Amino acid sequence: MSVPVLYVAFLRAINVGGHVVKMAELRRLFESVGLDEVETFIASGNVVFESTAKTDRAFEQKIEAHLKKGLGYHVDTFVRSLAELRAIAEYQPFKASEFDLDRSSLYVGFLATRPSPEAARKLNALRTDTEAFHAHGREFYWISGVGFSQSAFTGATLEKILRTPATLRNINTIRRMVAKYGPGDKMAHE
Repeated sequence: MSVPVLYVAFLRAINVGGHVVKMAELRRLFESVGLDEVETFIASGNVVFESTAKTDRAFEQKIEAHLKKGLGYHVDTFVRSLAELRAIAEYQPFKASEFDLDRSSLYVGFLATRPSPEAARKLNALRTDTEAFHAHGREFYWISGVGFSQSAFTGATLEKILRTPATLRNINTIRRMVAKYGPGDKMAHE
């Protein structure tokens, strides 16, 4: 018998741009696709669940199809295990000598697929005095000293460069998830 693993689905366009979804409805949709111990983490499209299924792109697409049927619109879905989230939270994409890490915001972009080496080079080359990017695996990191509203970059621009859908979360959200669902929590882990 397979042991359930804890996963987080990061959903794009939930409770932004007019796509308002109650968290109870989101949990119900995830439970109805056969996932267990479903919880939401803040109302911005982060769904925690257990599964024994192999979580690959086909698994993400199965959730996307189910959400489209239930919500009436497409929701890009990016699934990561707790172990992957720990590695993301611990990864240091920028040096303190390059940026004021205490005064800057660090975001993680979850990608549907790993960007090509050429796309990663293009992304990594985007740099201003206050912002920089770093592609790593199926994520990219964006450090910003100015915030989204004043940034020269948009999510659409970054997706065009990377040639894959993405959704962004602040690194503090990821770290809070890892702290909450780490060892000793009621949910099963890797």
